[in-house]
Amino acid sequence: MDLTYIARNLADVRARIHKAAQDAGRAAADVHLLAVSKTFGLDHVRAAAAAGQEDFGENRVQEALQKIEGSAELKIRWHLIGTLQSNKVRKAVPRFSAIHSVDSLRLLDAIDAAATDAGTAPELLVQVDLAGETTKHGATEAEAMDIVRAAARCQAARCVGLMTIPPFFEHPEDARPYFARLGDLRATLLKEGLDPALLRELSMGMSHDFEIAVQEGATMVRLGTAIFGKRHV
Repeated sequence: MDLTYIARNLADVRARIHKAAQDAGRAAADVHLLAVSKTFGLDHVRAAAAAGQEDFGENRVQEALQKIEGSAELKIRWHLIGTLQSNKVRKAVPRFSAIHSVDSLRLLDAIDAAATDAGTAPELLVQVDLAGETTKHGATEAEAMDIVRAAARCQAARCVGLMTIPPFFEHPEDARPYFARLGDLRATLLKEGLDPALLRELSMGMSHDFEIAVQEGATMVRLGTAIFGKRHV
């Protein structure tokens, strides 16, 4: 299978991130790219890694663990960007560098306990549901603020920011208010005097709207289709 297109897509995406950051008066180096490899095989991961990609995002724990095992020799970081069920916390926490889907105090405590027992220090992002969509997970803004405040007391896990998934819009510009609101939420928390290290990251923006997200302050964008192509499952 010819996977050389992955390197070309990565180069294109990086150029678009650079331009979006430049247009917003930001440094492109402040925006980290996550390659979302869900449903794609290890050959795709290896092709992206060979092109210099270091951070990969997965939605499902079991699928991710198989890829983590199969790519142990690669110097890459794995991010869990999908829902983490309580019964999979202890299996998942030791294997991921970052978890983007913390949406409750209960899950925060479970992750921290598992990380303490495993001797690991995963980075955590609090997932915020800004649209009230019943089909998506995420904490309300008020709940998210409580989670970040509580995260300051974690023993092992380290909260590093916020994540959101806005509704899908045909016109990416329509997602801008949601990205702006996540930035506003961070600003509100910082005004309370919280340690800025708890809020340094804004994980937002996907293949169809990442340039708008970068313009609104995203420090992490999560791209799958733009890198690997259309999914067939």
